[in-house]
Amino acid sequence: MKLYYITLNTSDEARQISQALLQQQLAVCTNWFPITCAYRWEGKIVEEPETVLIVKTQSGYREAIEEVIRQHISYTNLIAEISPESINEGFFNWLNAEVLLK
Repeated sequence: MKLYYITLNTSDEARQISQALLQQQLAVCTNWFPITCAYRWEGKIVEEPETVLIVKTQSGYREAIEEVIRQHISYTNLIAEISPESINEGFFNWLNAEVLLK
């Protein structure tokens, strides 16, 4: 299993990307939520709203997921891959039924 932590500008972008990933069976489940982001840009500290999208999927889908994201946004964002050490059996079975192993 893989989790992807993806930063986006809006919840609408997260919704559109989630729908595309689920329709293409690249994810079994997604979650998104608003956060506040602070970062350094051109010598200044900037603070602004951001949306985090979490994608739950199988290994081997990073390129396909990034391709879907690029169809919806054109700015630089974070796409971080997280590998859980273990997950509960019920979720694991659901994941394997919905997203085929590559």
